[in-house]
Amino acid sequence: MMANIDTQQQNKLSGKALALEQKLKTYSVDLASERLGGETLSCSDDFFAGMENLIKPGRGIFIDDKFTDRGKWMDGWESRRSYGRDNGREYDWCIIRLGVKGVIRGFDIDTNYFRGNAPEQVSVEGCVCKEEPNESTVWDVILDKASVDAHSQNIFELNNTTNKPYTHVRLNMFPDGGIARFRVYGEVEVNWNDFIDGELIDLAAIKNGGKALLVSDMFFSDKNNLILPERGKNMGDGWETKRRRDPGPDWSIVKLACQGSIEKVIVDTCHFKGNFPDTFTLEGMVTNSDDFTDGKQEEHWQPIIDRTQLYANREHLFINEMLVNNSQSFTHIRLNIFPDGGVSRLRVFGKPLKYKG
Repeated sequence: MMANIDTQQQNKLSGKALALEQKLKTYSVDLASERLGGETLSCSDDFFAGMENLIKPGRGIFIDDKFTDRGKWMDGWESRRSYGRDNGREYDWCIIRLGVKGVIRGFDIDTNYFRGNAPEQVSVEGCVCKEEPNESTVWDVILDKASVDAHSQNIFELNNTTNKPYTHVRLNMFPDGGIARFRVYGEVEVNWNDFIDGELIDLAAIKNGGKALLVSDMFFSDKNNLILPERGKNMGDGWETKRRRDPGPDWSIVKLACQGSIEKVIVDTCHFKGNFPDTFTLEGMVTNSDDFTDGKQEEHWQPIIDRTQLYANREHLFINEMLVNNSQSFTHIRLNIFPDGGVSRLRVFGKPLKYKG
């Protein structure tokens, strides 16, 4: 007899795979995320489930009794069966425009809930295009053909020594099947020529190359939400810690896109009405190290904004409150919230110490 399958049980990472995922999430951002402007442009086939699902948040869900007129509803990208012969397709592919151009460090090719319909193998290619890729586009192989497991997060780290940035990727699956989510972990490549000399730039923003490095706690939501584009869409779209039973603070350390001045700060508690922090401080430092574990570099933090009251569901603008002048510059900042709570967005506007060509 066949064993009953728990259709709602997710496959979770452990051991080396979990450590690798945490490394990629800590030091890289998902360049393909739709939150950063990622977009699925075209694919060979998405008969059963649309390609746009690949770059949505989360891992995908499964609903037992949900069907469409084409078959079982699946939360991912799924092609019809081809066996490498039908319709002239030797494999299926999907082209994705990255939300931001960047150097790729790894992938998460997640076949969550694709148990009997996952591909056998995958590969990934990349290109640089000002417009959309076409038949004459030259693609570089980023990930050689590799086996993947069904109903699993398949994590790949690249030994990328070229540091070549890409604008688009093509995900290939052999011979056909379904993939729930596709994460393209990497480092944002900023073209400083896109900014006007002397322009105030949000140096903390992910799209400008800022990185959320380390937080005291992210029980309810991810650290990267703090520096995403636009205002938060709901309370889950921010950085929120669990309730402390001591004076705090909770804190978040952000590496700025480049060393620069800090001349204007926005702390936005949008949607946080009963769980916003009571007060906050902002600190900064100049350092070549991103290692802040176990209190490392603690003595180098310098006050930028003194302890200040916050309010519910509000954008707080700080200019005159700055304790530093425009001639000072920083590479990292730390937002401290007392005692705990949620902040939707943090904007840190300044001028780069020098533009990178």
